[in-house]
Amino acid sequence: MDFTFTEEQQAAAEAARAVFAGVAPDGVPSPSLVPGAVADDFDRALWTRLADADLLSLLLDPSYGGSGLDVIALCLVLRESAKVLARVPLLESSAAAVTVQAYGSEEARTDLLTRVGRGEVVLSVAAHGRTGHDPAELAVTAQRDADGAWVLDGVQTAVPWAYNADYIVVPATAVAGDAGLTTEAQHTAMAPVGTDNVLLALVPRVHEGVVLAEQISTAGERLAELRLDSARIAARDVIDADGAWEGLRELLTIGTCALALGLGEGVLTMTGEYTGKREQFGHPIASFQAVAVQAADRYIDLRAMEATLWQAAWRISSGAAGALPSAGDVAVAKIWASEGVRRVVQTAQHLHGGFGADVDYPLHRYHAWAKHLELSLGPAAAHEESLGDLLAAHPLG
Repeated sequence: MDFTFTEEQQAAAEAARAVFAGVAPDGVPSPSLVPGAVADDFDRALWTRLADADLLSLLLDPSYGGSGLDVIALCLVLRESAKVLARVPLLESSAAAVTVQAYGSEEARTDLLTRVGRGEVVLSVAAHGRTGHDPAELAVTAQRDADGAWVLDGVQTAVPWAYNADYIVVPATAVAGDAGLTTEAQHTAMAPVGTDNVLLALVPRVHEGVVLAEQISTAGERLAELRLDSARIAARDVIDADGAWEGLRELLTIGTCALALGLGEGVLTMTGEYTGKREQFGHPIASFQAVAVQAADRYIDLRAMEATLWQAAWRISSGAAGALPSAGDVAVAKIWASEGVRRVVQTAQHLHGGFGADVDYPLHRYHAWAKHLELSLGPAAAHEESLGDLLAAHPLG
């Protein structure tokens, strides 16, 4: 099996390294030092540099000013962004844009995609459901009104970059009946859950019936609870194609794995540099067997995270068949990413001693981001359940 990246994929990674080279992980206040969000907006200057380097349009077709690359290229760029804790909605906006490109209406594609690639329009995705533990597609209901538009009601929690995005892609379950039904009646009217009745709505941030309530992540970033109260969305801005939500959810999950890998690699590099310089009893502590063994274990974690990431990204990109659907490879990658990144940052803090908890040293920020990534889109246990369900439905051998 050949895991060599193509020239185009390597070029995307090199461009990302050049753009992120000037980013300081402590460029914004620490979540340990401020009571609320660390900043009101993402790094707009960095966003502009990403647009100028054509890294916001990697997955878009050339007809929309894009490079026409694949998920692997996006994961390579996300990996580099996480090494420096880049505060940009690169994953969410890229995943939403490619979903609009693949499944959206011609009007939506024409109106949004070129501007997304230029950094003029920012997209986000509501993917955590009402509580973060329930399916996102069940958190919002959608009904057609007399004019053919869709009326959305429900709540999505922990929406990233919601206060700064122009549009939020919201999964919703289509229900029968009148748009004037109560929320309880809407849920009663739901058709059986499946891909046939799940929609994706492009909801403007500023829109009648749309309310945001501030939430703060473990990394100190500003999230939002998105409340929809009879929010009317035109049919051209609603995607009802079968498989659109499943594809978007897989892309978000594998992108999160790429972020976890990059963060873990950044932390292990930082730990290697520190233990190589920190001396005890006249020797660098990196030469002590107990330190070397722990660092080696974490290196193995990172290599497992990397192998499962590229396997899942390749399945998504190529559409290749396997013993399980691609969702199985994505679940394995997320299990390793969740548990691996947690072990990496915990070991790093242990080997750094007191410096690991010092708010003047960047490691504590990596720890906060790692916890957010570990739980984002479901912790390891949730994906182990999903993998078990897939194995039960598709017996091997």
